[in-house]
Amino acid sequence: MSIQSLIIDCDPGVDDAVALFLAFAAPELELLAVCTVGGNVPAALTQRNARMMRQIAGRDDVPVFGGAERPLKRPPAGAGDFHGPEGLGDLEPFAPTGIIGDGPAANAIVDLVMKRPAGSVAVAVLGPMTNLALAMKRERRLAEHLGPVVVMGGARSEGGNVTASAEFNIWADPDAASVVFGSGCEVIAFGLDVTHQVRATEERIRAIEKIRTEPARTTAALLRFSQRTERQATGQVGGETASPLHDPCPIAWLMKPDLFTLKPCRIDVETGSELTRGHTAVEFRVDPATARHRWAVAADAQGVFDLLAETLKGAQGERGG
Repeated sequence: MSIQSLIIDCDPGVDDAVALFLAFAAPELELLAVCTVGGNVPAALTQRNARMMRQIAGRDDVPVFGGAERPLKRPPAGAGDFHGPEGLGDLEPFAPTGIIGDGPAANAIVDLVMKRPAGSVAVAVLGPMTNLALAMKRERRLAEHLGPVVVMGGARSEGGNVTASAEFNIWADPDAASVVFGSGCEVIAFGLDVTHQVRATEERIRAIEKIRTEPARTTAALLRFSQRTERQATGQVGGETASPLHDPCPIAWLMKPDLFTLKPCRIDVETGSELTRGHTAVEFRVDPATARHRWAVAADAQGVFDLLAETLKGAQGERGG
């Protein structure tokens, strides 16, 4: 089994937390660091939440670096309605133990990537792309030294979840997303077109609830919160509500690429218009041999949940307090 070195840049966030539990327990991944950014909730909370998940997962060996508090050019955004005021749904916050990484997240990304062989370190961006954009501005050679950049963000055929055409992570800092997509690095984007196919059905949540590890118990609680939030957001009364599982999709692809179908493309981000701010223009009329972007168009949803459940069965961890 080949091992992929990885930095996760995230804004936990309910689905970010599930993605972290998957990555913390994945034997296929060498997790070098977790970086946090203001996004779903303010930066102080996203850093604390990442450290909480690290403690629950029993992975204090992984440093957590705090990052940008606001987008490159715009006021901070938030998504507390979908993640709860603390960012972790119904979970009771606690003061996590373990050290905080020394220095800002952008510096950590540069240091960790540049000291390793070119192309060997992947970055999974599960929130606004502010930290990675800042890192690229600080080290001009970073884009050509990076391994794959796997992104949860964007929308095409599904439309947006913040505006008619924009997904939250891109909308929150479209200027940073434009820097990353325009940098020349390899980007694999998992937008709403594919994450809306990967839904936490009642059967899938119950399968995780049966797993007797602390990360699995916490994951199930987070999925239950998302299920309830989805029901409230859609106004659904009765029947089964299955919320989409966004941020774990890029992690699942790194672990098992055949779970997803990708298409080569060029992705541009709208930064000028407020009406279409954060719109991702996904152009498939490109030469596959030279395309630097790929767009996920289909997923084996059951396969993703099977991978999540199987990985959580092997997870270690402890209850926070």
